[in-house]
Amino acid sequence: HVLGTTSHWIHIRDMCDLLLFAVENDHVTGVLNGVAPQVITNQEFTTAFAKAMMRPAFIPLPEFVVNTMFGEERAKIMTQGQKVIPKRVLEYKFPYKYPDIISATRQVSTLFYKTPF
Repeated sequence: HVLGTTSHWIHIRDMCDLLLFAVENDHVTGVLNGVAPQVITNQEFTTAFAKAMMRPAFIPLPEFVVNTMFGEERAKIMTQGQKVIPKRVLEYKFPYKYPDIISATRQVSTLFYKTPF
């Protein structure tokens, strides 16, 4: 089993900032979708992640690899093929630091390498 046909995702820094944004701003009410504004395909995720990690992207990541890397709960989110749009988050003009998969994976690569690629 591989990742779903579309992936919703969010960088952990943006998720934390979104929670703070919601708590600190009284005008923010109701349910917010904690996802990045960019909806990507499995192939786009695989390609971006592989590039950031300086590895080839021959095949999509199998689910067990995603489970190992991100944990079962996060992997479940990634393997769902649903399209989730952060409509209200965007309406509130939340300032994403990593709105696209390239910037997010580039930053994650700094955890493994001294400089991002």
